[in-house]
Amino acid sequence: MVNFVGAGCGAVDLITLRGKRLIEEADVIIYAGSLVNPELLDFAKPDCEIHNSAYMTLGEVISVMEKAEKNNKNTVRLHTGDPSLYGAIREQMDALSELGIKYEVCAGVSSFCGAAAALRAEYTLPEVSQTVIITRMAGRTPVPESESIEKLASHHATMVIFLSTGMLEELSERLVSGGYSGDTPAAIIYKASWKDEKIMRCTVKTLAETARENNIKKTALITVGDFLGDDYSLSKLYDASFTTEYRK
Repeated sequence: MVNFVGAGCGAVDLITLRGKRLIEEADVIIYAGSLVNPELLDFAKPDCEIHNSAYMTLGEVISVMEKAEKNNKNTVRLHTGDPSLYGAIREQMDALSELGIKYEVCAGVSSFCGAAAALRAEYTLPEVSQTVIITRMAGRTPVPESESIEKLASHHATMVIFLSTGMLEELSERLVSGGYSGDTPAAIIYKASWKDEKIMRCTVKTLAETARENNIKKTALITVGDFLGDDYSLSKLYDASFTTEYRK
């Protein structure tokens, strides 16, 4: 059996109870060493076989899983955040299906959730934004043209931008081209929930300058939108004049 486990966004105690149990029970762990907090490996059994996938190809990862299965061992594939976001798990699951190996997925706390917690912010403020766009800049991994930064920015929704810290000059230009003003609030969140977490509030036009001043080159999320401002409407849910199924 293979379990894809979301390690959470950094802090050890942000892993789910299920994820922790699966790590404790695993005979083999393959973890994303470039991003997963290595302290999570302290939950593993002393004789657990541990592999760092930062040094492995897809074929090598699947080979370890296949070998473990043949030896009747449980494998945990430990991904950062939640595996469903930029986790490259589909290709692994398809390979396991072809081999007839059973697998399940354990959800995790994504870094975009950790970033909101660090900012003490709500992405979906009434009459400000009710939509969160999670995306990335095109790099070595392309992005469909229909999902360009300019086209997504035209919605003026809350945006959370992954894997783009090294392209902030271009990101600012494209956000403005898409319709955001240069003065739109933005924030750079470095290693949300880690011990060395850092929060930098800025604007769309000062993203690159802010990153340079703080020597931020990777492992950061970019958030953009008026949810970072001070103007919003109160929720109807708790409005005394608003009737719900539970309250007249």
